Amino acid sequence: MFRRLLLGAVAALGCSTFATAQTLPAGPKVSMVAVTQPAPTQAQFLLVDVPFLRNAPARSGGRIEVNLSTHAERNLSGTELVRLVRSGQADIGASTLTTLAGDVPILDGVDLTGLAPGIGTARRIADTMMPVVNRDLERFGARLVIIYPFPAQVLWCRQPFTSLADIRGRKVRTFGPSLVDLMNALGAQPVSIGFPEVYSALERGVVDCAVTGTGSGASVRWPEVATHISNLPLSWALAGYMVNIAWWNRLDPAVRTFMEATFKEMNDKLWELGDAATRDGIDCAIGNAAGCRIHPLATRAMTEVRSSPADAEQLKSIMRERILPNFVQRCGARCGELFNQHIAPLAGVRFGG
Repeated sequence: MFRRLLLGAVAALGCSTFATAQTLPAGPKVSMVAVTQPAPTQAQFLLVDVPFLRNAPARSGGRIEVNLSTHAERNLSGTELVRLVRSGQADIGASTLTTLAGDVPILDGVDLTGLAPGIGTARRIADTMMPVVNRDLERFGARLVIIYPFPAQVLWCRQPFTSLADIRGRKVRTFGPSLVDLMNALGAQPVSIGFPEVYSALERGVVDCAVTGTGSGASVRWPEVATHISNLPLSWALAGYMVNIAWWNRLDPAVRTFMEATFKEMNDKLWELGDAATRDGIDCAIGNAAGCRIHPLATRAMTEVRSSPADAEQLKSIMRERILPNFVQRCGARCGELFNQHIAPLAGVRFGG
């Protein structure tokens, strides 16, 4: 099954392989430890991490070996990744920015709910903010080398809805403070539930709706327990790959250059995947076999709820009037200044005016 999905995803992204051959001059072997995606079944792991990191020996002429694993395989939560990388137990680690924001609050501002309606804007913000957030992250001995998206984060509900207004009074699974702010503004009841438990929570009616990526929900069979899926991106669950700075600086310059080129390729492919997987996840959930090439096709088709201009405007208004001010209140005045300097020109939303 995964081989069929893997081949279909590669075709959908218009390339025969992700792993472009590179060369390294002869030298001693370098072993690396990388802990990346939450689970080994995710498209980001299968389509990017495996070809680029696990297959590093073939790509580097045998000089680089990567011990690659996922959070689930190491029994880790995303919150532990900064400490894992900082301590040198992992050379490379990846987790969502919202998760990492516990240590570096400015990271939360890169992917606020309602900030980037399109993935192009999300990427421009991510690219602009990388050096800014690294100034804070480097105090912990780590540095981001990639910021990438998961598919658009959208509403999945077990009962019909036609607009954001219909969410009032419903219990909605959320993650991260800005999603909580959105649900409170809509009159919904935010509920914190770990991703692995959401399927059963929807099935039993513990929650009425849940927010996750279009592809993420499709991959774990949410169409079996939900009936309606929105196509309105609330956020992009941006995530990042970090490296341990001391380890990075000790690398042979030729190896470091090789890895920089590898990360650049991975970054491009992850953004391509995030874009393709967004629509693919919806098509798979609604039973559109012709458009479903990356994720499993639902056995019970959902109904797509197409967002209206009014929904988009309401989301933008809540972001400007509630989500952004609450972020600055949590993060501090400096974060508001950095937001206005770097993000506001790209997002068209300014803090305090």
